[in-house]
Amino acid sequence: MVSTVPTLDVELNGETVHDIDAPDSFVTDGPFPVVLENSGRSTHVHLHFDDDLDRVAALDEGNHFVADEATRHVHVSTADVDEAVRGKLEIVTGYGSNTKYVDVRVDPSPETPDESVVVDERLSAPPEGPPDVPPGRQVVNALDRLVRRGGTAGAVFGFLAVAAAVTVALAVDSAVVWLAVGIALMVAFGAALLAVT
Repeated sequence: MVSTVPTLDVELNGETVHDIDAPDSFVTDGPFPVVLENSGRSTHVHLHFDDDLDRVAALDEGNHFVADEATRHVHVSTADVDEAVRGKLEIVTGYGSNTKYVDVRVDPSPETPDESVVVDERLSAPPEGPPDVPPGRQVVNALDRLVRRGGTAGAVFGFLAVAAAVTVALAVDSAVVWLAVGIALMVAFGAALLAVT
């Protein structure tokens, strides 16, 4: 939805020299421009807010020169208000020869929906430790470290030794041979752990 900014339109030198044609009242809920449209010869315009309005509305500058048949935009900033503030804008031309007052009301700006994101408190706390690595990934990581350290030949030799020991144990079917195979497996496993850590 596109909101439009209201403008306070003021026509200068319309009917006569130094003539000011402006609305009797103006309502806004935020910053707005005063549009000075000069229909005649160049003129100086003085803008001033009364005390009530001056505490919530501000002009960058009070005196403005508007060239022949030119338009000038004067920005008015407003403060956020909790309740409507009323006051008068004084428009003076011809060095005080003509004055016009506009009743201005500054309303509270409409409430904007709260679009803040609620974050679970558990997400704001740092993790207690690194996540557990799955066993399959641990084996792959261990083999990768073993290969990077040049232990490929040792790993192949260990695997062949274990395979040979198991083959002999199956062929002989002796408790002593099985014990020796178990010891060989533990030694090979220990060596592999030392190699990858």
